[in-house]
Amino acid sequence: MRIGELAARTGVSVRSLRYYEEQGLLTSTRSAGGQRHYTEYEIERVAFIQRLYAAGLSSRTIIELLPCVDAPSAAHSHAALERMATERERLSAHIDDLLRTRDALDALMAAAQDHRDASCRAAV
Repeated sequence: MRIGELAARTGVSVRSLRYYEEQGLLTSTRSAGGQRHYTEYEIERVAFIQRLYAAGLSSRTIIELLPCVDAPSAAHSHAALERMATERERLSAHIDDLLRTRDALDALMAAAQDHRDASCRAAV
């Protein structure tokens, strides 16, 4: 499939796909006319890259992890495991922060609801 179709099927812009390729995150073959062509595999690859970006990983970190995804081996495992553990710790800390923020919002919402309910009762 060509880059426009990959973009449409993944919901990722053509510009982003070109960037992924420049960074070594994505590969394509080229037609005689120089057009990029992708396989069905790249659809899942782009989704995986998007999930990693959404989790806050940088291009550099993703590039470090992809060899372990593409060709798991003892040579890739040690460094990749260390990097994944670091990223997992970072994500866990971020999740904890998000949960605390959600709990604080829940408390504010409950206080606002109590205030509104009290105001309504007083008006009756």
